[in-house]
Amino acid sequence: MAKKQKTQEVEVPVVETPVVETQKPKKVEPKKPTWEIKDRVYYLTRKRKPLSYMVKSAGIYFFDEELGYERELKYCENQKTCFVDEMKGDQRLAHIIFRNGALHVPRNKQTLQKLLSLYHPQKETLFEEWKPEVEASDELEVLELQLEALNIAQTVDVDIAEAIMRVEVGSSVSKMSSKELKRDLLLFAKNNPVLFLELASDDNVQLRNYGIKAVEMGILKLSPDNRNFLWASNDRKLMTVPFDEHPYTALAHWFKTDEGMEIYSNIEKRLN
Repeated sequence: MAKKQKTQEVEVPVVETPVVETQKPKKVEPKKPTWEIKDRVYYLTRKRKPLSYMVKSAGIYFFDEELGYERELKYCENQKTCFVDEMKGDQRLAHIIFRNGALHVPRNKQTLQKLLSLYHPQKETLFEEWKPEVEASDELEVLELQLEALNIAQTVDVDIAEAIMRVEVGSSVSKMSSKELKRDLLLFAKNNPVLFLELASDDNVQLRNYGIKAVEMGILKLSPDNRNFLWASNDRKLMTVPFDEHPYTALAHWFKTDEGMEIYSNIEKRLN
């Protein structure tokens, strides 16, 4: 009789995986803007150009966020700082005078530059520093808007062009020739690109235009009290203008309803 063989148990070694601690991302604090030593020019705001204008150089305050309190400011040519609490010795007050709306401050007058650019409470309201890079950025944005508006104006449909110009010049647009309409549309796009782009993307503008043209051509009729739109042929009331709403704006909204869409389709066939 065969003897049963004993099976030997094999121990499997347990391998412990090391725990890797994930490092927390370091908080990156924004770098403070560096102060550049250079000549600076300041202008009075709103394009004011008086022969001379004196800006306050004393009795003004700046709230210091780090220290948590207001600090008195004063411009003294014999001091290295504009903060009164940091001044040493005599304080010889100096005037800050703009000539013909401008003030040029050379690079060696750092105290005055920092007072005007960083701390003066009237900066950006009474006067501002001329920054050519900011001005160039603003001009580029305007040029891009003008280009976009002119491209749309060049390819826009005649009906949409008429609708846009009706907002700008009123009912006189009906008397314009196609070339006059195109010319004025391009000028409008160039001179006021933001408004032009808003009107070009607003479908209510074209609906309003159809409503006005329908009244001008005797298809629709607006009651004398501006409260109701009627079929001109039989005086059948189509809609009532809601209180305190412009009649043609209300008509444009009504054209989007189920009943209004049928009327709009009828008017569109008659106008075309």
